[in-house]
Amino acid sequence: MTKRHPITCSVIVLLVIFSLINITGANAVPRIKKSAKKHKQAQAYKPAFILASTEDEDAVYSFANEPIPVNDEVVNAKLKRSLVTHNFRHVQSNILQNKAEKLFPIIEPILQAYGIPDDFKYIPLVESGFGEGSSSKGARGPWQFMAGTARTYGLKVGHGLDERMNIRKSTRAACIYIKELYAEFNSWTLTAAAYNNGSIKLEKSIREQNEDNYFHMHLNRETGVYVYNLIAMKAIIQQPQKYGFRKHYQLKYFNPGSPELLAIK
Repeated sequence: MTKRHPITCSVIVLLVIFSLINITGANAVPRIKKSAKKHKQAQAYKPAFILASTEDEDAVYSFANEPIPVNDEVVNAKLKRSLVTHNFRHVQSNILQNKAEKLFPIIEPILQAYGIPDDFKYIPLVESGFGEGSSSKGARGPWQFMAGTARTYGLKVGHGLDERMNIRKSTRAACIYIKELYAEFNSWTLTAAAYNNGSIKLEKSIREQNEDNYFHMHLNRETGVYVYNLIAMKAIIQQPQKYGFRKHYQLKYFNPGSPELLAIK
């Protein structure tokens, strides 16, 4: 009996080991399937037009290379609404592309000289839109300066002269203003929002809401969609055919002295 005892124990130990292996193997399969299922659900959560886009298109849905929470349903809905508002079916005009052709060759190098992201060139398209540069509130020019603000940043307004309509001078003034706003908010997205709403009002909103992410803030109607409109404008200029525009924006350097550009020294 004593000689058979070790053999019996060995058999029992082997049976226990085989049982453990089978149990472990049985549990491993569902875990893999569960992980795959979770991954599939995570992919399904992404909005369709973001999920289907390529890496290049994702770059279009951005502002000054700052991250946008595109998987946030509210953010996605606002962005989609801005894209629909600015597509050709809604606009029925190539005026924005035409304005881009005239303005961008002058604005781009000035932005670069001041160290301001290229995406700020879309502000004049959003600010002045389809008009000739004047608003009912008294703002004028491609950068929509009020008279007082224009004078603060070195533009001459009055006595038959209005440098707000001078593209080069008003762009330089806008750059100085934008640099000041960035120094205050340390965010290009908030800088753009402050350009629209004013730094004092935006500071108050940040303080009251204890939130400094533009995309998570509750702002007035115009400022709340302002950056989305800039992103939408960028999209229709860079990918016109995708949004129903037949004419592509092409970088053309016009004669700097052309009166139609109002680039008067």
